[in-house]
Amino acid sequence: MHMRYSPDRLDLTLLALIALAFATMALAGVARNPVLAAGIVLALAAVKGRRILLDYLNLRSAPALWRGLATAWLMLIVGFAWAVSAVSALLS
Repeated sequence: MHMRYSPDRLDLTLLALIALAFATMALAGVARNPVLAAGIVLALAAVKGRRILLDYLNLRSAPALWRGLATAWLMLIVGFAWAVSAVSALLS
């Protein structure tokens, strides 16, 4: 009997997180504009955070209100981090 492996959602999320981590590292080596680079890195972090929220914290099956609140909190943190990096770049 031959068993065929079929990746589940957690496996696919792990692969996506690894790919996004490599994309973040690759961006660090070629970035010219620090504000733009910070924005892209933080956008990648937001995507990673959303995948973790939905799949590893199992919010995909939670009510929409909880998913929305968790996503809003994540976006607030990412937006604040980007604003701090933008102000820091503008002041230097």
